[in-house]
Formats: sequence, structure tokens, C-alpha cells
Amino acid sequence: MRSKIDLDSWPRKAHYDFFKSFTEPFFGVTVVVDCTQTYEEAKAEGHSFYLSYLHKALVAANEIEAFRLRIHEDSVWLYDHIHAAPTVDRPDHTFGYGYLDYHADFADFVHEALPRIEEVRRSKSLLPSASGDNVIHFSSVPWIRFTGLSHARPLTFPDSIPKITFGKMEKRAGSYTMPLSVHVHHGLADGYQVGQYIDRYQTLLST
Repeated sequence: MRSKIDLDSWPRKAHYDFFKSFTEPFFGVTVVVDCTQTYEEAKAEGHSFYLSYLHKALVAANEIEAFRLRIHEDSVWLYDHIHAAPTVDRPDHTFGYGYLDYHADFADFVHEALPRIEEVRRSKSLLPSASGDNVIHFSSVPWIRFTGLSHARPLTFPDSIPKITFGKMEKRAGSYTMPLSVHVHHGLADGYQVGQYIDRYQTLLST
């Protein structure tokens, strides 16, 4: 479900009008998050660490309204829920794009996610499943401790979907950390909302 934003009364109308015509309306930040609690819990309970931190990233995105906003033509819509469209690694070192439904409960999320991930891994197609724009584009580059990141995308194609990327986990002084990159459409969000997201994600990683 989604609802249309009344642009005339929307506090961000001026920002939306300003940034919507940009050739590149996205901005991004890269931070380091502490994932010690999530990693140790996944290891102790036999969960997938990847699905653990992905699920918490998706939960945080659903809690921040700006991450559920999307642009359709010249209108802004707010989705009730958004889902995950992650890259999925394959044994031949290529990847495919997947689609995972959002579930607030981790067990329900994993139950549906595991067979869908395996389906992508068995496929030779880059786009084995289609999804709308009520998703977050997630990707993971666990080989790189990046300090900055950019995305390949057609700048002439309308796009307002946030892009979140996870990097290489490392252990330092008894704690596990990993880089996190967050890119959003500037007409829909500012640094404040990105900061909200990062803070909430860090809280979830630590609980």
C-alpha cells in the first residue's frame, strides 16, 4: 500500500522541486558501524551473519519515513513497507539481483529469504526476479574495507530508490566493524534523515 504526498503542504516541497531536475540527484555518505553483537549472536545461534545484518538494515529503513518515499513521474508517494532488492553472490564469482520480502520478525524473513537466494544463485540471469520501486537496493562487497563508494546507474533513468552497501568486516581491539555506504535522492532526504537511519541501524546491530 502507498499514499500520495500532498506536495503543497509538504515541508520538503522546495527541496524536492530543486533537486528533482538534477542529472545526479543522489548524495551519499560512508561510515563505519560496529557489528560485534550481531556477528557474535549469529555465530552462537547458527544464523547467517549476512541475513542478520541485512534484516536489521531493512528494519531500520522501514522505520525512517524518508526511506519509504518514492517519486513517480511528478508525484511523491509514501509506501507502508519496503522490501529488499539485494545482490546475491554466485559460486562463479558473478552475482544476480534478488528480491526479499520485508518481515519484522527475523525468523519469518529468513524462512522466505533462503530459498529465494538459492534460486538466484542457481540462475544465470542477472535479473532473475523483478520488483517495483518499493525496495531498497542493497549490495555487499565483503572483500573491501572501503572508505567511499559510487554506484553505476543510468543517470537519465528516473530513480529514487535508496542504495545501501556493506563492506568488509574486520576485528579490531576485540570489536567487529564494517563500512556502510548510504545513498539517497536529495529531493527526498537530507543528512538529517540519513543520520537517523545510521543511528537506528547501529542501535539494532548492537541489540
